[in-house]
Amino acid sequence: MNNQNNIIARLEAMLFASGDPIDVTRLAEVLEIDVESTTKALSHLGAFYDEHNSGIKLVRMDGKYQLCTREEYEQDVRKLLEIKKNAPLSNAAFEVLAIVAYNKNVTRSFIEQVRGVDCSGSISGLVEKGLIEEKGRLDLPGRPLVYGTTDRFLRCFSLTSLDDLPELPKNNEDLEKIVNDNQTSLFDNQNEDTSQENIADEEKDDN
Repeated sequence: MNNQNNIIARLEAMLFASGDPIDVTRLAEVLEIDVESTTKALSHLGAFYDEHNSGIKLVRMDGKYQLCTREEYEQDVRKLLEIKKNAPLSNAAFEVLAIVAYNKNVTRSFIEQVRGVDCSGSISGLVEKGLIEEKGRLDLPGRPLVYGTTDRFLRCFSLTSLDDLPELPKNNEDLEKIVNDNQTSLFDNQNEDTSQENIADEEKDDN
């Protein structure tokens, strides 16, 4: 086995054993090589899975990498592990999630100001599902908590970073079209369906 293949095999072993996303700098540190070489080896690993139609794929999320099963084999995995589909996110939860994702780090009061209703239940549910998390507190009276999205959010919506989010409506005409199409969140219906399945898969992995 040549050096390059050895590095790829070692990366595969680490990613498989971890299960969770690993930062590329940490992988490079373990391999004792530079980040550029590590990233190149990871690209080869991902390409290998794609070229061989593997049931496994390599996903990248904000500089972190993880091995995951492909969506098309979801039903087989569910049958094997006897998994029941978890309850989907409500429209309210999707709206809160969109607000957090597009505004990066926000407080509960900001979310409720945008939606005009109490959002404590939706926020708690999203935290429980691991889609958002507490990022700290603002240096303001009351020290309000700040919420932001997680790696799990990126994974469930098949995003590499928040920069990959679709653009917001640019004018009232675009906004009206969304409303008329009954798209109650900033994520389109197709992505919503996919994310619901991915969220269920993520919760299965935790059980």
